[in-house]
Amino acid sequence: MSLPGGVLTAPPAPARAADHADAILRSLPRIGHTLALAQPDPGGTPPVTLPRDPAREAARRELSKRVYHENDPGLFQRALDHFWDWVGRLFDSAATATPGGTAGLVVIVLAVLAVLGALWWRLGTPHREPASAPALFDDRPRSAAEHRAAAEAHAAQGHWNPAVQERMRALVRSLEERALLDTRPGRTADEAAAEAGRTLPAHADRLHTAARDFDGVTYGGRRATEQTYRHIAALDRDLEHTRPQLTASTTSTTGTTHRGAAG
Repeated sequence: MSLPGGVLTAPPAPARAADHADAILRSLPRIGHTLALAQPDPGGTPPVTLPRDPAREAARRELSKRVYHENDPGLFQRALDHFWDWVGRLFDSAATATPGGTAGLVVIVLAVLAVLGALWWRLGTPHREPASAPALFDDRPRSAAEHRAAAEAHAAQGHWNPAVQERMRALVRSLEERALLDTRPGRTADEAAAEAGRTLPAHADRLHTAARDFDGVTYGGRRATEQTYRHIAALDRDLEHTRPQLTASTTSTTGTTHRGAAG
């Protein structure tokens, strides 16, 4: 180290051995096919000369000593440098192939990121769905009125996830209490919507939507909103005042029974 002007400085890091050797050899004066280790003496003494190849090997041996490599980058730094070089070449190739060059590539990347962000915001964090959906109700049976009361209590506190769950359970339990659905332990929300949709076809689409909302909140990790709860609550109220539509097979069976009784 030296202290020129009172400032602490360090000597520059030596270059790589092979490159440094070639630079030294290129800088040496040549006499034919040999290298001159000194300029000709004005007094007439000839300079000491060495053939080119031995001189190269001597320079490489000298520069391979540890003192010349104390400031060389480590293995991790060299790997990182190679990685960034590869990224740079890849980016340059993509920019060359993209209309508009680098600016066009940046626009495309930003557009893709915007689309992915919109999908994530709309669909939420993806979660793996269970192989089979768990049952709609727990082990302790409750009436439709009890489920509705629990749903309204959660809604009053702004807890929309449990509010949606309890209102969907109230809806299905009400259909069971009215004998529009048979009471079957282990029924899922999708199964209840499919069965109720056959009995109440005018509400089939809303029933399937309610079942999907219930599954997304309960098993898919999605967050319910007040609007989601209001839709299911409105469907529950509408179904309370809806009369079932008998299917053709049910009507035929009922008519045959009446004719048999009359006969």
